[in-house]
Amino acid sequence: MGAYIAGKNRGAIQCDIDLSTLLKQIHHPAKIFKPAMISVRRRLIIAATVLKAMLLLGLGLAIRPGRLLPQEISSLAVLPLLRIPYYNLPVLVLISAGEASGEMYGAQLIEALRLRDPTLEFFGVGGDRMRAAGCDTVVDAKDLAVVGISEIVSHLPKIYGLFRKLIAEADRRRPDLAIVIDSPAFNWRVARQMRKRGIPVVYYVSPQFWAWRQGRVRLLRKYVNKALVIFPFEEKFYRDRGVDATFVGHPLADLSLPQSNREAFAASNKVDAAKTWITLMPGSRRKEVRMNLPTILDAASKLGSGYEFLLPVAPTLDRSFLESLIGGRDSIRWVRDALPALAHSRAGIIASGTATVEAAMMGTPFVMVYRVSPFTYLLGRPRVKVPYFAMVNLIAGKEVVPELVQHDFTAEKVIARLSEILPDGPTRDQMIEGLAEVRTLLRGPNPDRLHPSERAAEAIFVLLKRAPAAIADSD
Repeated sequence: MGAYIAGKNRGAIQCDIDLSTLLKQIHHPAKIFKPAMISVRRRLIIAATVLKAMLLLGLGLAIRPGRLLPQEISSLAVLPLLRIPYYNLPVLVLISAGEASGEMYGAQLIEALRLRDPTLEFFGVGGDRMRAAGCDTVVDAKDLAVVGISEIVSHLPKIYGLFRKLIAEADRRRPDLAIVIDSPAFNWRVARQMRKRGIPVVYYVSPQFWAWRQGRVRLLRKYVNKALVIFPFEEKFYRDRGVDATFVGHPLADLSLPQSNREAFAASNKVDAAKTWITLMPGSRRKEVRMNLPTILDAASKLGSGYEFLLPVAPTLDRSFLESLIGGRDSIRWVRDALPALAHSRAGIIASGTATVEAAMMGTPFVMVYRVSPFTYLLGRPRVKVPYFAMVNLIAGKEVVPELVQHDFTAEKVIARLSEILPDGPTRDQMIEGLAEVRTLLRGPNPDRLHPSERAAEAIFVLLKRAPAAIADSD
């Protein structure tokens, strides 16, 4: 049996059947098809095609790839050369991304996949960026943006309802492939349900099980056909534990500096270009922002009016929510885009997460901060298996940026660490050099100069090309 033919039959699943084998095993269809790996709608089409082939053979017709033409059959010896095409149907993909960074990666991946095959169809969990890329969002990513053990527990009824809604829609649409992105608390359950339904699963931006709860790697091994990892050390970690993992590079690794100059950015965002700028990034989830922003604002107030504090609004947050926390502080400047804000700022106060990688890619020195609820910290801290919290420090294998976490995260300590990197000097120079090393490591070996999302798309098409038996064998 054949499989997906990328670039030749766009949007088609070509299922080539050796008819002599078919006739020999017609009483044992399970030997020909592996139904667990084929959606119901495609099984029905295969069955109809086989029946049609049998009828046509009885009438003395030869079956050619792609069409049916009258032809005299002089001998059954030609049967091994005959093939039945699996009629062109758009490949349907369930894609699930549950937060701002994952939603951005999902949009990039959809675009990269559609460059290879414009007929692909997508539905699932996402936000504005994924909708713009062509995804039919069944669940909005904003509704899943929670963080921490205690926070997730308090939102369980809502999250479970959204989960059931997505699974019900998957049962209705019967996707050919599932791609889940980050957000392990939600997405490993999606992966499990898809795999139970015989749908191959790709995990893009795999969970950071190497950091804590390493035993949960078994979930990837059991429910995921392919893991596409974005940090260089992850590939070996997962492969050593039996997961088919490939390092594709970080989706932000090829970010270039913004084209607009500082003066133009200042004018368009009403920022005083004469002052020193500091970018504030408290997180992308409401609970996260509630825990981090007040102390960040306290530090900003104590730093004084000689600075402009730039606050980009994450797409998973409402501006009105942020305004309720900020109040009437005049020194806070709302800006549309995080990357130019970081690129044009002297320094940043950045919550742990993807924003730290964005700051590294822009070469902006920063202080990493983070706080969760006391209950979450009490439960989670003993399980953490890595020496650093900041992703840039983990990638570099050393402390590149200072980390202020939980009780260490105070306004006074933020100001003290900023005072070391705001002025020119050895500390600032050393941090900038360390951030440059991180950028190099994130890009990884890339002789073909493909964007990480394009490499991810390439790996996904390789999976689709594999025969169903090869996918089933990974069960």
